[in-house]
Amino acid sequence: MIAKKNLLGIEFLEPSDIYEILDKAKGFTQQDLSGKSVAQTLDGYNIINIFFENSTRTQTSFEIAGKRLGALVTSINVKDSSIKKGETLFDTALTLNAMKPDLIVIRHPYSGAVQLLSEKIDCSVINAGDGKHEHPTQALLDAMTVLRRKNQLSGLTVTICGDIAHSRVARSNIFLFGKLGNSIRLVGPATLVPDCFKEFGVEVFNNMREGLKGADVVMMLRLQKERMDGGYVPSEREYFHFYGLDEEKLSQAKSDAIILHPGPMNRGVEIDSELADDLSRSAIQEQVEMGVSIRMAVIESLIARVIDK
Repeated sequence: MIAKKNLLGIEFLEPSDIYEILDKAKGFTQQDLSGKSVAQTLDGYNIINIFFENSTRTQTSFEIAGKRLGALVTSINVKDSSIKKGETLFDTALTLNAMKPDLIVIRHPYSGAVQLLSEKIDCSVINAGDGKHEHPTQALLDAMTVLRRKNQLSGLTVTICGDIAHSRVARSNIFLFGKLGNSIRLVGPATLVPDCFKEFGVEVFNNMREGLKGADVVMMLRLQKERMDGGYVPSEREYFHFYGLDEEKLSQAKSDAIILHPGPMNRGVEIDSELADDLSRSAIQEQVEMGVSIRMAVIESLIARVIDK
């Protein structure tokens, strides 16, 4: 059982924690595919989802995950909450804590905000993405997708392409695949792949074809314009020419390389539509499918830790 109270980032997990979550998620996936009902192990437990940023895939999958486990799930619409009236993060934490939930799932636009909230809340906390910091459950579902397609999670060459600078998904995947013994490459223009990332023990390429040579896994990231405060790329058309994934660039990777993308996709900007929809190479839809199982596994693991104390 995971010893930690919260899931704030992959950075804080041991490889054994990662494999434990994946094994548990595999069980939930098999139950789902077989049509068997999932045991209502969390009947009577309360989960609050509070998203300070818009989300479709992550928020919905957390809601479904909690309900499939039998928990009472409450999702707070920040647009209609007191936060929009000027309530501080500290007071929000006090308010949520007073509701005595068993677990809170939080997404916030500022790096470190989830960590701060977790220090003021008695229950377990799951980081559903904080600023440019981490998005741990996305990395876990990415790992599960790779494991299903490749039957291994070590000894692979994983190339992550695009807006690395603003991507919490990139950071979580760097931590995860690095902990499990893989070679990690980062690809993008110098404006979007700062030299500081070399401190993580990765290779950095500004030439996409070079970065894709021999890759087993190709993960594309979108341009996060909402986090950009200047001109990082000349134009989307020029960006696609140099850094958008198409058949010609992908030919540099291994013939059985798989394509990942955390979504939402900007078709024709970071990835060609035909490649995104080619199920023989693209595992993008499978990533979405793995989201619920991974989040069920994380939720049950954290609450089980509290139950057993």
